[in-house]
Amino acid sequence: MRRASAAVVTAGAVLTAGALAAPAQAATPTPPTIVAKGGFVMNNGTGKSLFTKAADTRRSTGSTTKIMTARVVLAQANLDLDAKVTVQKAYSDYIVDNNWASSAKLIVGDKVTVRQLLYGLMLPSGCDAAYALADKFGSGSTRAARVQSFIGKMNSTAKSLGLKNTHFDSFDGIGKGANYSTPRDLTKLASSAMKYSTFRTVVKTKSTTQKVTTKSGGYRNMSWENTNGLLGSYSGTIGVKTGSGPEAKYCLVFAATRGGKTVIGTVLASSSVVNRTADAKKLMDYGFKK
Repeated sequence: MRRASAAVVTAGAVLTAGALAAPAQAATPTPPTIVAKGGFVMNNGTGKSLFTKAADTRRSTGSTTKIMTARVVLAQANLDLDAKVTVQKAYSDYIVDNNWASSAKLIVGDKVTVRQLLYGLMLPSGCDAAYALADKFGSGSTRAARVQSFIGKMNSTAKSLGLKNTHFDSFDGIGKGANYSTPRDLTKLASSAMKYSTFRTVVKTKSTTQKVTTKSGGYRNMSWENTNGLLGSYSGTIGVKTGSGPEAKYCLVFAATRGGKTVIGTVLASSSVVNRTADAKKLMDYGFKK
């Protein structure tokens, strides 16, 4: 009888010790409050949605449109990134004519490569670089026709990616009222663009100096700074693109990798540069905890 009793006590002690050793359940993180009118975050590896706020409400996208501009270029068959494009006066005139047009400060007559135009497009958010790429990769006998052709490619790409709430009427986000997307769609677009190694390299670059050929055959250096304030201020940031405008307010498509996990997302219509960056940081913090 004594042996049986001892066995019972021992088993009870083991059960008690096991209960004490059980790890505490991690507290479920509280979804953050953001200033932006729309937001979305997903796990880039699984596609799982981690946060939504008006994620399917259509809004003006500003220069986040340029993600699609780059995506269309990079999807071209037999793309030669070192092919040279001569900067036309029309590109610089476009900057002058549009008050909200950000510029890569391309100089008429210079010969720049497609790769350099992608840096000029994505870092300083050059609308002149966007125009040059649309002119280069659109089809048609006139510049206007080529631009419309390129915008058509942007919309057909959106359709092929299943972006049902996205439409473009410009190559750079300075649209005529029919340039819109949603936080969810823009995040999916960015995720698709990040599959291109050139895109990944460009959008994680904080600054660059590029040597271009001048009209006279000499060389000049073009220096560009990335408008994405997350680079250098948020550990693990790998992109992606800022946007702003009178209608769009302040937008940011963002991505970061930590511990082998990549979160990617979008905020649309935040109230300032500072707040869109703060919104993105909150959402990434939350995404990494989920």
